[in-house]
Amino acid sequence: MCPDRESTRDPSEHGRCSNQLSRPSQNPTQVGTALQVFHNLGTLKNTITSVVDGYCASIEESINTALDIKVLTQPSQSAVRGGPGRSTMPTPGNTAAFRASLWTNMEKLVDHICTVCGQVQHLQKILAKKRDPVSHICFIDEIVKDGQSEILYTFWNSITQALYSQFQVATNSSMFLKQAFEGEYPKLLRLYNDLWKRLQQYSQNIQGKFNASGTTDLYVDLQHMEDDTQDIFIPKKPDYDPEKALKDSIQPYEAAYLSKSLSRLFDPINLVFPPGGRNPPSSDELEGIIKTIASELNVAAVDANLTLAVSKNVAKTIQLYGVKSEQLLSTQGDASQVIGPLTEGQRRNVAVVNSLFRLHQSVTKVVSSQCSFPPAAEQTIISALKTIHVLMGNAVQPLLTSVGDAIEAIIITMHQEDFSGSLPSSGRPDVPCSLYMKELQGFIARVMSDYFKHFECLDFVFDNTEAIAQRAIELFIRNASLIRPLGEGGKMRLAADFAQMEMAVGPFCRRVSDLGKSYRMLRSFRPLLFQTSEHVASSPALGDTIPFSIIIQFLFTRAPAELKSPFQRAEWSHARFSQWLDDHPSEKDRLLLIRGALEAYVQSVRSREGKEFAPVYPIMVQLLQKAMSALQ
Repeated sequence: MCPDRESTRDPSEHGRCSNQLSRPSQNPTQVGTALQVFHNLGTLKNTITSVVDGYCASIEESINTALDIKVLTQPSQSAVRGGPGRSTMPTPGNTAAFRASLWTNMEKLVDHICTVCGQVQHLQKILAKKRDPVSHICFIDEIVKDGQSEILYTFWNSITQALYSQFQVATNSSMFLKQAFEGEYPKLLRLYNDLWKRLQQYSQNIQGKFNASGTTDLYVDLQHMEDDTQDIFIPKKPDYDPEKALKDSIQPYEAAYLSKSLSRLFDPINLVFPPGGRNPPSSDELEGIIKTIASELNVAAVDANLTLAVSKNVAKTIQLYGVKSEQLLSTQGDASQVIGPLTEGQRRNVAVVNSLFRLHQSVTKVVSSQCSFPPAAEQTIISALKTIHVLMGNAVQPLLTSVGDAIEAIIITMHQEDFSGSLPSSGRPDVPCSLYMKELQGFIARVMSDYFKHFECLDFVFDNTEAIAQRAIELFIRNASLIRPLGEGGKMRLAADFAQMEMAVGPFCRRVSDLGKSYRMLRSFRPLLFQTSEHVASSPALGDTIPFSIIIQFLFTRAPAELKSPFQRAEWSHARFSQWLDDHPSEKDRLLLIRGALEAYVQSVRSREGKEFAPVYPIMVQLLQKAMSALQ
């Protein structure tokens, strides 16, 4: 039964009830009884306001005490030396004692805030459940009306504003405090994160305390508090994030910290790339840069948002390293020469690429070693590392282009050799390797030994040289299909060249079979050299492994001179035709060029009133029709 309204007007009882609301150790029964007294007296709202204001004042006093520069710089007894008048004031921004006192005070402040927030939450929870047994009005409705914020929201907003304003006042008046909070912002942020976690944990545990407190002498509304699913400190609202409001109170220090963090990251890079320097950083210098990156990420790990912000700084650091490295690259003509040994410019380019590679590998290792690294932060750094990989590619591209051009120039010399000979009458001939193939093998072996072996990034090198190997095979098959005339002895020598081609490109590959379609085309084309035209036309490799245009082009070699190859009809050199094919990678364009050559042949036969076409002509037409229909 509730207390009689008249009997509760005793001033002494009013005082006892006020004390019950302010004591953190009170259980729901005691607090609920006190609230009923103030409700009966008609002073519930004023009393709750007074109690909450007292809590706010208590926290504000704790903030002022924690940030009191006079207290923080007060010398210990043991530090007092000398006679009267001698200053014993330490320089707080530079002493361990000052910082130790500051962070001890901050920990005490956080403890106090946590305790007081728990008391306010305890109070609001009971107000939200307690109803007057006569009017059945919920106590919270007597306090929060007209769409006002709940008690806890109002209280929390007051606390976060007090933190913000008093921190600003204190740090604006003391450079020592400002330097401490800006320099050790992650430490301050960790304290705030710990505070928020403790408040969340308290919210999850508070229900058990309510249930264990015993409610048999309270009203039914308090006996069912376990139905309350509000197990977090303050839920977010559309226009208010309580955790963000807390961290916003120290946000001004973040920008300064991030600026200093960026300087710490940039300084070692600017140091190892002096103006006018010509060499990339040494291994020890690079290790120092990596240690700085790892240190900044480790310190920022206290908070996901801070980690993301520092990761952006790391990304800028990686980009700066790339810009500085790019300035060292040699772009003179001797940087792409493939005639003699490594030039000075080429050696420097190799050193730069190796330096970029080590940076890429080291930063990747640092990122992978981070615990619970935010995906957005990881992606930020990975994106920056991609620019390093692109720069590595740009650095070696001139050399790769020269190597590719040299290979093409060697392959095209096959047309200077004679493949028209027939088989000798005396047994199987000893088929030697063609001269152009010997030159090609020697050149590839030499460029791998003289140039590419100096790069430490083997996978990167193979990714690029394998592309050259694929291109070399395609050029070889392209030119082999153009050889006219091609005798039986020439077929044997060309077949030997096909086998030697695998050996030639071997140094460029991890395994020749890794070259994919180019390798399969090399293997599939060789047997066609000795097959009849009908068998060639029915080969299962057509279309999928070997393009129709290559096969039809090859069949021109079996036709009479009157049936001219497309490049012969256009009066192009082999090199000019090869360039045209590069400029027209579309199979349709190539087939249309072939069709023009076949149509010209038909016109020539009709103009001389020929009676029949070459035996290979209908096979070529059939293949052309099949190829064109496949493109539909």
